[in-house]
Amino acid sequence: MTSASRHLSIHIDRSPVDVYLYASDPANLPHWASGIGDSIELVDGNWVVESPAGRMIIAFASANPFGVLDHVVTMNTGERFYNPMRVIEDGDGGEVVFTLRRAAGQDDDAFETDAATIVADLEKLRSILES
Repeated sequence: MTSASRHLSIHIDRSPVDVYLYASDPANLPHWASGIGDSIELVDGNWVVESPAGRMIIAFASANPFGVLDHVVTMNTGERFYNPMRVIEDGDGGEVVFTLRRAAGQDDDAFETDAATIVADLEKLRSILES
């Protein structure tokens, strides 16, 4: 069974390399990703956050020259969410593209809420990188 996806993107007036370097550093997540809480720490080789939804482990794609920021979030329940994300060249700047995947059984309202949260997070990322 397939799930619905929505590609959410934002242009950031910084080089794609600058955007990638900032966004790929897990230590920066609490500054722009609202769903993970106020801190993140490396524990036994895993990036761990205490979020409003409980403890989560976030595993990121290895550093790469292609702008790939894919990551897997493992909830405290063991449920895993794969999040495709990229930084691509967009003129003199970078475009961040996040693919939101609809979770199994997720209703339209919850999907729209997730989309709005991600758009707000991308706006925050842009604000930080353009200031």
